[in-house]
Amino acid sequence: MAEHFTLRLVDSRMLAPSVRHLGFERADGQPLAFIPGQFLQIHFHYDDGTATKRSYSVATVGDGHSPVQRIEIAVSYVDGGAATKLLSSLEIGGTIEASGPYGRFCLQDSDTHPRYLLLATGTGVTPYRAMLPMFEKLLAKGDREVVLLYGARNETELLYGEEFEAFAQMHPGFSFYGCLSRQPRAVPRPHDRPGHVQTVLSELEPAGSRDIAYLCGNPNMVDAAFNALKESGLPIPQIRREKYISSR
Repeated sequence: MAEHFTLRLVDSRMLAPSVRHLGFERADGQPLAFIPGQFLQIHFHYDDGTATKRSYSVATVGDGHSPVQRIEIAVSYVDGGAATKLLSSLEIGGTIEASGPYGRFCLQDSDTHPRYLLLATGTGVTPYRAMLPMFEKLLAKGDREVVLLYGARNETELLYGEEFEAFAQMHPGFSFYGCLSRQPRAVPRPHDRPGHVQTVLSELEPAGSRDIAYLCGNPNMVDAAFNALKESGLPIPQIRREKYISSR
């Protein structure tokens, strides 16, 4: 059940030129119980006093089951955005109001397909970061494979990219593809691909008998990938979707 609580900022750093990683703790000292893939809502007011809210996936890497003390999110900065104004001016020790967790974009025990296809753009990759401990347990069984296709314009926008690369090196069943649509790395890596996520998807030859897919990020990517997966034979129940829309 969702709770309402106050969050205190304890960590802040830039992940990309327009994306900031923020770490919070609950002001009441209580941990947050959440399922990787869920999100929080930040509550605040416009300058005219109108109440509003914004949703952010929890990016915290815990153990996948236990409540966490540190609550991490990644925030894209929108020019002229009210949430951008609020969060960019928040200093260490500052507080905001929040509620949650919400959402069902989560791994399910009923998922028994051999391969997980994870597709993301922008901050849509944050749920997958939180899911890493769960993927680690799945991969330990030896009969599963996880593939993450992450789309960005260039290397600097691959949020948590080094963490995913390191996870892939430690877990042979996990593959991380950096899909760079505008500028390749100066030193390309074996799993880098040019172009958008949905165009690289065909290389993996999705199949309904093998794959379960998770799509998170830009609505255009989600829609295009959803259609491509359906054409490849994946039934709709095997395609989970979460669209991220930037709001002013």
